[in-house]
Amino acid sequence: MDIEEEIRSLQLDSAEENNGVINLEDGKPEVDTSDKVDEDPKQDVQPQLVQADEPKVKDKETPHVQDEKDDLELKKRHVNVVFIGHVDAGKSTTGGQILFLSGQVDERTIQKYEKEAKDKSRESWYMAYIMDTNEEERAKGKTVEVGRAHFETEKTRFTILDAPGHKSYVPNMISGASQADIGVLVISARKGEFETGYEKGGQTREHVQLAKTLGVAKLLVVVNKMDEPTVQWSKERYAEIESKMIPFLKQSGYNVKKDVQFLPISGLNGANLQTRMDKSICPWWDGPCLFEALDSVELPERDPNAAFRMPIIDKFKDMGTVVMGKVESGTVREGDSVLVMPNKVHVKVVAIYIDEDRVKRAGPGENLRVRVSGVEEEDILSGFVLSCVESPIPAVTEFVAQLQILELLDNAIFTAGYKAVLHIHSVVEECEIVELLHQIDPKTRKPMKKKVLFVKSGAGIVCRVQVSNTICVETFSGFPQLGRFTLRTEGKTVAVGKVTKI
Repeated sequence: MDIEEEIRSLQLDSAEENNGVINLEDGKPEVDTSDKVDEDPKQDVQPQLVQADEPKVKDKETPHVQDEKDDLELKKRHVNVVFIGHVDAGKSTTGGQILFLSGQVDERTIQKYEKEAKDKSRESWYMAYIMDTNEEERAKGKTVEVGRAHFETEKTRFTILDAPGHKSYVPNMISGASQADIGVLVISARKGEFETGYEKGGQTREHVQLAKTLGVAKLLVVVNKMDEPTVQWSKERYAEIESKMIPFLKQSGYNVKKDVQFLPISGLNGANLQTRMDKSICPWWDGPCLFEALDSVELPERDPNAAFRMPIIDKFKDMGTVVMGKVESGTVREGDSVLVMPNKVHVKVVAIYIDEDRVKRAGPGENLRVRVSGVEEEDILSGFVLSCVESPIPAVTEFVAQLQILELLDNAIFTAGYKAVLHIHSVVEECEIVELLHQIDPKTRKPMKKKVLFVKSGAGIVCRVQVSNTICVETFSGFPQLGRFTLRTEGKTVAVGKVTKI
């Protein structure tokens, strides 16, 4: 693409903003302000400043690279990785170390964080500061929100989702895990810490169950803090943790041989993350390092030609309305007309961004920021779904679901009238069980004929669920990611389930 074409496309861009009137004088102040606001200044270059004989601009503004980049994006697969585990297992520190090793954070920033952590008498927290960016998180040393960051290996582009481990923030962890393809379960090998996380009430158990329900198909179990004085890369400690975790992972529904991989690491000093273990430190480990393990995980193929679905996890104003989310199926292109469901509002896709790069189209599995026209930011809520006009996502207030009840509070019974909070993709909504249809026989996994009025912890049940507002869901058989959910009450996950009929 040459300079003239580039100018033309930029003029068209500004024409869209000025209701179709190309006015270069008006364009100037608008571009100035947008430069400060827009997260991707590359695409906004003042058209009147571009001259055909000015090679500098050409270096700065290279749309043809964008097209090459577009192809490159499609060659390199994109994977969302969520870091889960008990509070203080070292999730943020491991995530920070990965970003440092893959060159996403420079030495100076690390030194700044080291000094900051030292000032707070928390020397070992400095790597976590890369992921935990706000003051509350740094002061307490606990992750609250789901941190996001990106890194690449030779074959794959990764987005790290650093989920909170503390039980007060499990709803935030759910929103992180529902976008993930691979889970990295971080376990602390330090004496006493693994046991606390694993026993009843510890977050390791709840996180694994939630990860499975939320569609995290593959799990890497990393045993962290192996360099700790109480552990010192002990093979016995590693084997003990592995032997305790395997039965529990099986019980949560993971196929341990195919979908789970264990490996020892040290998040703080980066051992076994990017390069394989040094035999002098850990002679018994000859498996892969974390980067190799992440690269070799096989994920199910996604269909780019399926109906387009993108649950919205966040929205903001930036030269129009911008929504964020992960494409669960189908492909979106610049200029497409799509529907915001359940409100049935027609919007036009003005621009698509992957990380900081503007792209022409994006397929399934990508995390996007999409600028749309035709809707106000305040008319969109988290949990709404962008979907294609031809086959929009169903919007319902009631559906039939198959539930597995994990643990009810204080020996409560599960019956019609039971109220809980429903988490399904990015929706969080209060719901009520209207009717129990059949109990599921635990042996045959088939519905029993006898009608039941209530069930207790551990039972499987098919029931009708009603929600207070209209929400977008799909059946589990059609779109697994948009048809699986969890029920929580008073800060505990009480049941996991899938939508069987709408």
